[in-house]
Amino acid sequence: MGYFFAFGGTRGQKTRTNRYWKINEGQRLKKLYKIKIQDTNLPYRRDIDCYDAKGMLLLPAFKEMHIHLDKTYYGGTWRAAANRKSIFDMIELEEKLLPELLPTTQERAEKLIELILSYGSTNVRSHCNIDQTVGLNNLEKLNVALENYSEKISHEIVAFPQHGLLRSNVKGLLREAMDLGVTHVGGLDPTVVDGNMEKSLETMVQIAVDYNVGIDIHLHKGGESGIKAISRLADFTEEAGLEGKVTISHAFALASLSEESGIELANRLASLRISIASSVPIGKTVMPIPLLQKQGVEVLLGNDSITDYWSPFGMGDILQKTHLAAQLYGWGNEYDLSRALSLATRGITPLDKEGNQIWPKIGDEATTVLIPASCSAEAVARLPKRVAVLHKGVFSSGSLEKK
Repeated sequence: MGYFFAFGGTRGQKTRTNRYWKINEGQRLKKLYKIKIQDTNLPYRRDIDCYDAKGMLLLPAFKEMHIHLDKTYYGGTWRAAANRKSIFDMIELEEKLLPELLPTTQERAEKLIELILSYGSTNVRSHCNIDQTVGLNNLEKLNVALENYSEKISHEIVAFPQHGLLRSNVKGLLREAMDLGVTHVGGLDPTVVDGNMEKSLETMVQIAVDYNVGIDIHLHKGGESGIKAISRLADFTEEAGLEGKVTISHAFALASLSEESGIELANRLASLRISIASSVPIGKTVMPIPLLQKQGVEVLLGNDSITDYWSPFGMGDILQKTHLAAQLYGWGNEYDLSRALSLATRGITPLDKEGNQIWPKIGDEATTVLIPASCSAEAVARLPKRVAVLHKGVFSSGSLEKK
């Protein structure tokens, strides 16, 4: 069994490491998964390697909760986004591009995995196209890519009917995908793309129930029809007993609500433990993330597209998304910045609201990021380099000097 330790005292909003780390390297996967943070008062074991952390800040590793690893230009030659007017134009374009990209899907996915690891994310939820154009091929290649990095990153996969669940008749393919390591069933704008909100949502929910998987649906539609879809999905969630297993990605319609209506719907989502995944959009749509959090809705962050035909942007850095949220919502003081870190870590922070250390604890997984910063607030505001990233005691990215 391997061991890892890297925690010391705290002061105010600061959590710093001891100077030295002990990490056991070279174990097989089944042993690496047992690596935990251990009490430094226990006797030193000679078989555990020692690394110089140089007084850097220790933070929980980050979680990338909405990305498309299976379709990206990243790792290839530069190509800007497509100039198309509607979702249906983009679907038509995808039907031509996906076969062209298929031979390098695994290679590009692996390069994108390396990118997000370098920024400190060791958990990823990737949406993967399930459509009549490529069938299950993207999923099969994505599974291989993720397996090749299984010691460095944990993952979830959403079977995503990008061309419409009903519109492209992929109900059967989605069911086949459930046997290939998928953890969630997805959907896409059931009113606009599928043209039948009720049947589309019902079909998606039924697959989730039949295979005991979660749901993560893309809902871009704003206004009244978007709110109706959110409310109806909440009804289905309650009826099917899927509390805590449903995520609504984007959910732009929430931005159109008044504060009173927003609070009412947020309370409904929180009661069913329906989470919202956001890429923190900038422009006409400003998502009410502070209101959602205040009412107890879990907000997840994702980069979404990374240099693909949907968007040429996307850094792959979840801490940068947290930084963006802090700017957008005016979280500029020490306390607010330190709380903002929770968006990158899915709720884990070194200190609680009263300033007491709650992470790391003895027995926690050694899944961490080391950065040259004095505290969580500085990390969010300044976006320092991720010097070393570890997943369950394994170096996922970066390095430290061995002592």
